[in-house]
Amino acid sequence: MKFRLAMAAGLALLTTTANAQSNVTLYGIIDTGVVYYNQAAAGGSFVGVPTLTGELPSRFGLRGVEDLGGGLKAVFTLENGFQPGTGSLNYGGRLFGRQANVGLAGEWGTVLIGRQNNMSFFATLNADIIGPSNMSMASFDPYLANTRSDNAVSYMGKFHGVTLGATYSFGRDTANAGGPSATGCPGQVAGNFRACKQYTGLIGYDYQDFGIAASYDQMRGNVGAAAPLTSAAYTDSRGIVNAYYKLSWGRVGGGWIHRNVDAGAASLQSDIYFLGATYLPTIEWALDFQALRYQVKSKSNATLLVSRATYSLSKRTSVYGMVGWVGNSENGSVPISAGGSVVTGANQFGTMLGMQHRF
Repeated sequence: MKFRLAMAAGLALLTTTANAQSNVTLYGIIDTGVVYYNQAAAGGSFVGVPTLTGELPSRFGLRGVEDLGGGLKAVFTLENGFQPGTGSLNYGGRLFGRQANVGLAGEWGTVLIGRQNNMSFFATLNADIIGPSNMSMASFDPYLANTRSDNAVSYMGKFHGVTLGATYSFGRDTANAGGPSATGCPGQVAGNFRACKQYTGLIGYDYQDFGIAASYDQMRGNVGAAAPLTSAAYTDSRGIVNAYYKLSWGRVGGGWIHRNVDAGAASLQSDIYFLGATYLPTIEWALDFQALRYQVKSKSNATLLVSRATYSLSKRTSVYGMVGWVGNSENGSVPISAGGSVVTGANQFGTMLGMQHRF
């Protein structure tokens, strides 16, 4: 009898220990280099370390998972974004400006609460070949490199190749340092339920080597927020549709992003069309190419061509070079480099040499 009781107690202890298993992972990317571009708005050319991003934005983070048993897990992510050139914080000076969230995950999907990537982020992951690079579609629309929401609740589930996701933010952006990553719209105002709300939705399908995704994103403003969303009645909406296909030598991807700003005199409509490919000639080399077209209805347009070569020195370390050209219409002012400048109506050439290390 005593033996059976001891065995039962031991099994209970093992079960409790197994159910409480957890792990925390420290990870990050340090990515920077030297960028050059001509036709700067202040006149002449620019040479220096980029202020925003290299091949990818630099970051470090903590990601945790605890097994709660029965297929249920507790998860969290704390992710910081920083500038290697100066050591300063990006994303409005927030310590964890990229992500700060906690939630539950199971076979039914994942629910998160906190600052997090919204569905516009996930919609372009596979189809956008260049991604949030120094020379990318973020030059057309800086929000596309900052698709995150404060004070948000989200759900994402994957079922037999189908991905469903949605986020709802009670106040989309608390930081007010300026720029697309800090627009000063904290929301959660008593008596003004619409102030700074944001919702995004995603549906996607992935099958073997092919995938397609569509998303919708709408944000509202409020008094004191960055222009043009200076009223809770104003909205900024984006619809994304894209697809990708994997091949033996690499991958191709393309899509369309439509934006509609309803903000009184500052209203506008724009479209971005993009098509790109990755060619993998060897294990060490990756060659990326992308062509993009930007059209602002009745105002301006621009064409961007980007190529990038990345050489892996190891599984964690790589060096790369980028070359880009942007052609602006008479009223266009799209810069080739993220955070850069350009003379209105001018064509611009840029190049960057950089290094990236992952840990």
